[in-house]
Amino acid sequence: MKIAVIGTGYVGLVSGVCFSEFGFNVTCVDNNEQKIKNLQNKQLPIYEEGLEKLLVKNMQAGRLFFTCDLAKSVKDADIVFIAVGTPSKDDGSADLSYIYSAVDQLAPHINSNAVLVIKSTVPVGTTKAVKSYLQEKGVNISVAFNPEFLREGAAVDDFMSPDRVIIGVENKKAKDVLRNVYRPLYAFNIPIVFTGLETAELSKYASNAFLAVKIGFINEIADLCEVCGADVKEVALAMGLDKRIGDKFLQAGPGYGGSCFPKDTLALSFFSKKFGVKMSIVDETIKSNNSRRKKMINKIFDACNHDVKDKHIAIFGVTFKANTDDMRESPSIEIVNALVDGGAKISIYDPSFSEQAKGIFKDVIWSSDVYANCENADAIVIITDWPEFRAINLGELRKRVKEPLMIDLRNIYKVSDVESFGFKYHSVGRAHK
Repeated sequence: MKIAVIGTGYVGLVSGVCFSEFGFNVTCVDNNEQKIKNLQNKQLPIYEEGLEKLLVKNMQAGRLFFTCDLAKSVKDADIVFIAVGTPSKDDGSADLSYIYSAVDQLAPHINSNAVLVIKSTVPVGTTKAVKSYLQEKGVNISVAFNPEFLREGAAVDDFMSPDRVIIGVENKKAKDVLRNVYRPLYAFNIPIVFTGLETAELSKYASNAFLAVKIGFINEIADLCEVCGADVKEVALAMGLDKRIGDKFLQAGPGYGGSCFPKDTLALSFFSKKFGVKMSIVDETIKSNNSRRKKMINKIFDACNHDVKDKHIAIFGVTFKANTDDMRESPSIEIVNALVDGGAKISIYDPSFSEQAKGIFKDVIWSSDVYANCENADAIVIITDWPEFRAINLGELRKRVKEPLMIDLRNIYKVSDVESFGFKYHSVGRAHK
């Protein structure tokens, strides 16, 4: 079976590489010539653990290819996945222009016996609308919707060993083809759930929105903990041990970011109104998350006696989460920019050495070492919970800083551990001396 994947962004690249690991012949297509050239030279555009190894392995095995030639790729393909971006418009709706641009380009060339699968996150009704759009162009082809549930930083594992695979289909042909594509997962008893198109489309939004609600909820519980004397980490532990709730996405912090939660909650709120349904809980979650960054900024300013002018503030981690170089909707953007606007002298260490971040932040110093980053610092601010930060020698940090002040927005450390080294420690949702 030959597979074509249109789009080599996060979803398309990971999916294409992993499909080739399943043993299929995969061609990944993109109109960015430099990106394709880099991929042909085995240079990844994203930071994702385990991806480079699989890419090199399957390119050498002759199963994985990268090209800008969409026409040739879809002509020979048995199944075509569209995995292009659907960013938010100013009104919160999903921008489907990249979807329809891909459809326009593939329509004259796609094999009529192939199955066209949308993997991008799209509003309910989009897959059927794409089918109708193709029919107007004289192309009658089976369509399906196959959402991804990949966590950045763990995407390869999530693809190869998912909790479930959701596939929306319109007919038996599409179902049979996609069952064959995911056949390697049957050996591991991974649930493969076939649904209608609309159910599959909504399942992606519903899943992401629910996880966003959990994050917003625990952050509000953290606010309550700070004024009532409770410890949010212990509250989250107590909640998470309840199997009905689970312990995932109950870590208090600066709010969610990334490529999915912000745009998907906005899109769900927008298109639900078109159906005459108001998503009140989702709307409040969006508001809560938007205000979260301001609360974290205020926490930092409060810890610095409301004045950061000319103070050296060492930032630990700026990507939206650990184990990725992705800066999309990262809480760090608003936080760091507020500190710069306040006159602070900012130094940053992020283990990903994100080129995205370097293009975003101006008037900052970039450090290649976590200890050098806090040399003569007036305060340390932890924004992203990279694993290596947990192993930092706090005694060495204490020697390096000018003022022993740490603001930990991810609750990486125990309060007593940090304070035992003489730091004044501020975290989220916990009582301090």
